[in-house]
Amino acid sequence: MITAIFDGHCVICNTTRRIVTALDWFKRVEFLDLHQHDVVRDRFPAIDHERAMGEIHVVTQAGKVFAGFAGTRRMLRELPLGLPFYALFRLPIIGDWIGPKFYRFVARNRYAINRFFGVELDECEDGVCKIY
Repeated sequence: MITAIFDGHCVICNTTRRIVTALDWFKRVEFLDLHQHDVVRDRFPAIDHERAMGEIHVVTQAGKVFAGFAGTRRMLRELPLGLPFYALFRLPIIGDWIGPKFYRFVARNRYAINRFFGVELDECEDGVCKIY
């Protein structure tokens, strides 16, 4: 079992959660909304809230933390239908360059993308969200 700590106010993040949950036949991914501050702090005190606001954090049972693109890729490893994508995302050109850059762009602009889909949130300054 892994735990994915995500931004529950983000349409893209929630869509990802719904897709992963639908494909998670063996119930190996637990989602935890970052905005449940007390729960996140109690279970994962090492997770920095500000950093987690910028990118998903996936924590394994062993306590290893994967953030951003690496976290998304790690989630795919848990899903039977995600394994081909996990393998593809491990390729150096994708895993080391294209994937992280694309992830950072989407994460940085996720609330602007949300507005495009008609969802208004005031979580980010000037329509840009933090990412580290």
